[in-house]
Amino acid sequence: MKLAFGCDPNAGDLKKGLMAKAEELGHEVADLGSDDPIYANVAFDVAKAVAAGEYDRGILVCGTGIGVSIAANKVEGAYCACIHDVYQAERAVLSNNANLISMGSQVIGIKLAEKLLEEYLKYEYDPNSRSKDKVNRICEFECGE
Repeated sequence: MKLAFGCDPNAGDLKKGLMAKAEELGHEVADLGSDDPIYANVAFDVAKAVAAGEYDRGILVCGTGIGVSIAANKVEGAYCACIHDVYQAERAVLSNNANLISMGSQVIGIKLAEKLLEEYLKYEYDPNSRSKDKVNRICEFECGE
């Protein structure tokens, strides 16, 4: 899988660790930035690249994971889940077809973040699952119903 990573300046170490883990798992990674103190800018860049199909999925990191998630979700075609446990990582894909995840560098440590990334990347959304009507409704609303 091709993965795009981004973070705010406070989360660079966690992002680097996650990029290394993704490479270890056999994924292609790209660093789309971490120097802009306005975290929304890097979140927009990563979300736009994923929504455009340049990358399969995106991983965003800030202090809590919340701000970059909110920003990413403003991009049409970007569906970012803020995750902090293994069940959320699984359901981000299986129940919600999230093409991005976010995590908080001030909320979790590297070992848990690596496990969450690994969990998130091992699942594929099934468009015929029982979640399809819920996911489709989100997409319909985004497109103006």
